[in-house]
Amino acid sequence: MLGNDESGMAEPSPIRNVSDTALWVAIYRAMESERPDRIFNDPYARRLGGERGEAIVRSMPKGAATAWPMVVRTAVMDEIVLRCVREGTTTVLNLAAGLDARPYRLDLRKSLHWLHVDMPDMIRYFREQMADAVPSCEVEFVAADLRDANVRRELFAHAAAHGPVMVITEGLLVYLTPEQVGELARDLHDVAHARWWLMDIASPRLRKFMERSRWLGKLQRNAPMQFFPEQGTAFFEPFGWREQEFRSTWDESFRLKRTMRGAWLFKLLSKMQPKAHAEASRQMSGIVLLQAR
Repeated sequence: MLGNDESGMAEPSPIRNVSDTALWVAIYRAMESERPDRIFNDPYARRLGGERGEAIVRSMPKGAATAWPMVVRTAVMDEIVLRCVREGTTTVLNLAAGLDARPYRLDLRKSLHWLHVDMPDMIRYFREQMADAVPSCEVEFVAADLRDANVRRELFAHAAAHGPVMVITEGLLVYLTPEQVGELARDLHDVAHARWWLMDIASPRLRKFMERSRWLGKLQRNAPMQFFPEQGTAFFEPFGWREQEFRSTWDESFRLKRTMRGAWLFKLLSKMQPKAHAEASRQMSGIVLLQAR
C-alpha cells in the first residue's frame, strides 16, 4: 500500500490507488471518535490514517465536511455486525479489510474467528501500526489478491470450514466491475457458504451527484469507481442472495444526527417531490445486509 514514491501528493489526484482510500476513511473515523458526542470510538484511526490520510482529506473537495456518509456507514455497519454475531456468526470474512479495526474496538466474543483479508502491503502496514493493540476475538490475517480465482476460492473454503460465515465488503464493491462483483457473489454463496453479506451500495444517481461535486474526478485516475448497479440489490439475486435489510445512508444520517450541511432544506424539498423521485433519492446509497437463499 505505502509505496516509496511520495511525489504522488503533488499530482492532480491525491489518491495513488484504491488502498489509499483506507487512509482517507480512517481520518474520518478519527474525526468522529474525537468528538465529545461521538457515535462510535475508534482509538486507532488517527495513527492508521497518518499524515497521508490527513493530506488526502485536505485535498478532497470539501473534504472534512463530507465525512458524514463514511461516519454513518461505520456506525450502521457496527450495529449490524454486532447483531449478526449475536445471531450466530462464528466467522467474519472481512474482504479488502484495509484499516478496519473492528475486532479491536468492538465488544466481540473471544471465540469469534475474524479473517482480515487484504493485499500484502496493506496487511503489513496494518499489523505494524497495530502491533501493541489486543483484539477482542481471534484474528487471522490473510494476504491475498482476490482477483486470483484459485486464491479466492481456497480462502473461501477455509472460511466455510469455520462457519456460519458473515462477509463484510465495506468500501470495496464500488471499485470493482459488475463482472468482478458477480464472480465474488457467486463464490461467496457457493464456496464460502456465507449466511450474511454486509456491504455498502451506490446507485447511478449517486454517480451523477459525485460527478457534479468533482469527487469522481479526484478518484477516477487511480481508484476508479465502477459499480453503480441500475437494479440495486436485485443484481445479487441470480447469484443466490436476497436483500434482508437496506439502510438508506440519507435516512440513517438523520437518525444518527450526522447529516450533510443544508440537509434540512433537501429534506423539505423532498416532501414536495413526486413519491418516486423522493424514494430514488433515499436509495441513492445505502448499507445493505444480504442473506443467502
